[in-house]
Amino acid sequence: MDGLSERPFRSLVRKSGSAMSYTEFINAIDVLSGIQRVHKKFSYYESERPVVFQIFDDDPDRILDAASQLIPFQPDIIDLNMGCSAHHVAGRGAGAGLLPHPHKVAAIIQNLVKNLPVPVTAKIRLGWDDHNRNYLEIARIVEDCGAQLIAVHGRTKAQGYTGRADWDAIAEIKSVLRIPVIANGDVQTVTDIQRIQTHTRCDGVMIGRAALFNPWIFSYKDREEVSHREVKIWIDAHLEEMIQFHGIELGLILFRKYLKRLLSPYQIGDEFLLPLLTETDFNRFKNQIDHLFKNVLEQKP
Repeated sequence: MDGLSERPFRSLVRKSGSAMSYTEFINAIDVLSGIQRVHKKFSYYESERPVVFQIFDDDPDRILDAASQLIPFQPDIIDLNMGCSAHHVAGRGAGAGLLPHPHKVAAIIQNLVKNLPVPVTAKIRLGWDDHNRNYLEIARIVEDCGAQLIAVHGRTKAQGYTGRADWDAIAEIKSVLRIPVIANGDVQTVTDIQRIQTHTRCDGVMIGRAALFNPWIFSYKDREEVSHREVKIWIDAHLEEMIQFHGIELGLILFRKYLKRLLSPYQIGDEFLLPLLTETDFNRFKNQIDHLFKNVLEQKP
């Protein structure tokens, strides 16, 4: 998840039970341009292994060049993103924008498999839109060209994150491929993990957005099973990681997007939430968090 699955968050959910770490997706152009900030996107702890570097672009040669430059940083896997539906990515033919171009997909996977010393995998959606659901063709290309795993989000590019994920389509992909298939989409609860595994017969389950408000899902706990104390411990640990990773000022600002999601189940009033999410002083922020949990949330069930 761009801007979200960075090292502080990934390392904590890994301790919570996630099986594999995917970096934020990395723009091949940024790698080749030597943009320094891209290094933060693939920074990881050794404890996160196996760690997957996910890259995106629309040009086979650029993708290979960028992936080759990333190899010295010792990823366990290089993953091709064909799932991002954001306009600034898919609109230029990268991410899900690759799905309407099977020959280009084949060229990219073949180049990566032939030239990289690590396994190559791919993340896809079901197609561009409901009229162009070419997921079986793309999945077969991914396998035939030598990739060793495919993750499937059960929506089209046009859907974005609306509507329902089509688990039947994921099951269909699983039924025709020999390589492992990871299922993704609409996994919100522990029961959903079990349901999607049973429905699709997938080899693994990928959880994205749901982990932002319930990172304990990797420990097979639904959010209503998580105590206020556990939430407070998580917030303190995540904030500390963010400060170490980004520095105090930026770390505090960037932490807000995680905090808002973590607190969303509590339905906290704006009189408490807005001052907290706009506070720029670290000590005052910590005091507000402590006050919230000691004097506000203890009144809630």
